[in-house]
Amino acid sequence: MRTRIVLGTMLAAALLTVAAPAAQAADVGSEARPTARSCGELRLTGSLPVPPAGMAAEREVSIGADCTARFGAVRLVPAKKAEGVAVPSVRAAVTDGTHRVSGWNEMYDCCNIRMTGLYTASEWTTGGGRVTGASTEATQQWNREPWDAGWSLAAARSDTDCTSDCAVSRTEAHADFGYRGIFDVTGTWYANTHHSYVDLATDGTASCRFDVELRHTFVGWNWRHGCA
Repeated sequence: MRTRIVLGTMLAAALLTVAAPAAQAADVGSEARPTARSCGELRLTGSLPVPPAGMAAEREVSIGADCTARFGAVRLVPAKKAEGVAVPSVRAAVTDGTHRVSGWNEMYDCCNIRMTGLYTASEWTTGGGRVTGASTEATQQWNREPWDAGWSLAAARSDTDCTSDCAVSRTEAHADFGYRGIFDVTGTWYANTHHSYVDLATDGTASCRFDVELRHTFVGWNWRHGCA
């Protein structure tokens, strides 16, 4: 069953909010921490309906020079050209009642290097007005630096509330990342926490929601999230 969606409705429904404004911070005095201007704690929330098969919906949010979040527009692009996880053919149309959707939730630095990312891949079958079977796999990726430094995964978990005979199957995936490296040798300055939520419905439609919590942000960082 092809996902039924009206593109105009999808774009109007896409939501992105800032839970708390970024606090402006003075230059950090310690040489062990960044010497350029850093920004404070920030949480961002995004929601994207899943686009038609073969397409991806994605959005980017950047941290401006004034430490505020700048929201990009929701973009519809061919899935193989989407930012983040490679998703070619992941939602190819099938006739056996099987549906698939992938999501990505990533933080990039000002040099366009992906620091941390949380990814979900879901597959579910439908029949008789129910979700007859569902599974969602969550994976994480992070950037390392030479000499065993950089970002690292501190904790991760994924919970699905129903995997068979469901009215809807909901999955929550979480990943906590820490950093110790050339930009902070103490390991206490940066921490990124990603949350991804996927709802799989009986009619073959789905929705993707994303949160990211940042202990400190930096001018030029950007958050990218999407569904395909």
